[in-house]
Amino acid sequence: MRLSTKSRFAVTAMIDVALREDRGPVSLAAISERHQISLSYLEQLFSKLRQAALVESTRGPGGGYSLGRAAEQISMADIMSAVDAPTDEEAAGEQDSWVSSDLWSSVNNQMLAHLQSISLRQLVAEQRAKGVAVEPAPVKVPSIKKGVFARPKVEALKITAPNSVFALAATLVPGRS
Repeated sequence: MRLSTKSRFAVTAMIDVALREDRGPVSLAAISERHQISLSYLEQLFSKLRQAALVESTRGPGGGYSLGRAAEQISMADIMSAVDAPTDEEAAGEQDSWVSSDLWSSVNNQMLAHLQSISLRQLVAEQRAKGVAVEPAPVKVPSIKKGVFARPKVEALKITAPNSVFALAATLVPGRS
């Protein structure tokens, strides 16, 4: 298990999705904007998160990502291992290196146990306790649909100006009507 920038960004993005789970799918563009994470980087991370069934995607307008299962059933270890799974070459290299010693294996096991004990729901609760504000859900304004041949209603103009030169002169010269 590695603590990397990739896993840190994945945990941050998953917290963001979980904070907004009652509002429907969360777009990667919105996550990117809120946390200043590259959109293409988020796309790579969420592809791995989706393969691990931690998130589900919804296509189309109003689409985005939502949690693949309940937040209390997703651990930090699940998120981190989904995005930081070692490649076959890395796994083979670790077997031959000094990292596989009993000391490092023990440290890794303890770290993994600790990360498995932290649920996404706990991380969300911590964020709310810190006062992290989630913007209100956008109010949907019903669109007014007009037919192709619909013409706007024209209201009659009320003219308050004089209708002739003589009427204008009468308003300019006092005592004349």
